[in-house]
Amino acid sequence: MATSKRKPLSTATRKTDSARAAHPRIGQRQVVLVLQGGGALGAYQAGVYEALHEAGIEPDWVIGTSIGAINAALIVGNRPEDRLKRLREFWHTVAHKGLAALWPGPPGSPTFWTTLQSVSQGLPGFFTPNRRAWLGQSVPLDEDDTGYYHTTALRDTLEALTNPDLLNSGAQRLTLGAVNVHTGAMRYFDSRAEPIALQHVLASGALPPAFPPVRIGDDLFWDGGIYSNTPVEAVFDDKPRRNSLIFSVQLWRPQGEAPQSMRQVSGRQKDITFASRVDSHVQRQAQIHRLRHIVRELARELPARTLARADIAEMVDHGCGTVMHVMRLIVPPLPDEDHTKDMDFNSARIAARWSAGLEDARRAIAQGVWLAPVEDTEGLVLHDLDRTPTSQALQG
Repeated sequence: MATSKRKPLSTATRKTDSARAAHPRIGQRQVVLVLQGGGALGAYQAGVYEALHEAGIEPDWVIGTSIGAINAALIVGNRPEDRLKRLREFWHTVAHKGLAALWPGPPGSPTFWTTLQSVSQGLPGFFTPNRRAWLGQSVPLDEDDTGYYHTTALRDTLEALTNPDLLNSGAQRLTLGAVNVHTGAMRYFDSRAEPIALQHVLASGALPPAFPPVRIGDDLFWDGGIYSNTPVEAVFDDKPRRNSLIFSVQLWRPQGEAPQSMRQVSGRQKDITFASRVDSHVQRQAQIHRLRHIVRELARELPARTLARADIAEMVDHGCGTVMHVMRLIVPPLPDEDHTKDMDFNSARIAARWSAGLEDARRAIAQGVWLAPVEDTEGLVLHDLDRTPTSQALQG
């Protein structure tokens, strides 16, 4: 798999996607914004979008699960000039702003009171306790009501902040991941293939056991994050394949230090679980894309009479020359955060994570590592952000 720190072996010019006008920091590629699930950590994603917006880069395709699906709907469900305002309104609505947000918690737990308030009372504009569910784990519930909280407030919030017509206008593609409760299969709802409604957003964010499943048609769906919390495979499996720059905005860190307390064990376990399979997805797809490029190169050596054969033409069709650059942005840790960080809706820490996303994405855009040439046989290139202040543009 290619990475952004490997020196290219060839300076051959790639055929670009003529469907997109060139942007000086992007080139002629479709821009895909992939948003992972992670609750309060999703403020980082809003900051990433702000940096793209101020640079004049609007994504062609937004893919999300859980809080990523909510942020995706706020972006696609509004006109470009209104998107930042709506994102800010949402995050201001759900943030803890009262005494609990100002009251220091016990040592090592700076957000103890806001987390306790979220668990006991819910979150404004987001969710409220389902009192019946708290009576006991064996209390019978309707299958549409099997969660510790109701998300009626979230529906009301999104109805006020999004335009359902824009979700399906075709100006931007929207894809939301959810898991079928009965089959356990991942389902991607895609505006290119079917109308997207707020029901799909709520389904993508229905994380059990906190939130009940959401019914769509005859099926019940849970949060897509319990199956694949970084839905980047939706881009890799797309047809037809296109030259792409994929901003993969991750809220959980796959790498980390060994825990030195049981509290740290809980946090590290959660990071590993929800960081999901993005690395294995990228590694596998890098192999597949390399093989496609090799098929293309080999086909160039075949004589015309051989290429004219139907069976050979079918095999040659598996080759392609598209290149996908994955720019990975991972939320940095805040001081004293623990395994409850996804419930950390403290207004000051939401602002801190938003600011971190803004600065990280600004740096990534300035570095523009995806603009460097790559090998002729490379179809997928992974880039990680260089946060050092004096860094120069990295090689692709």
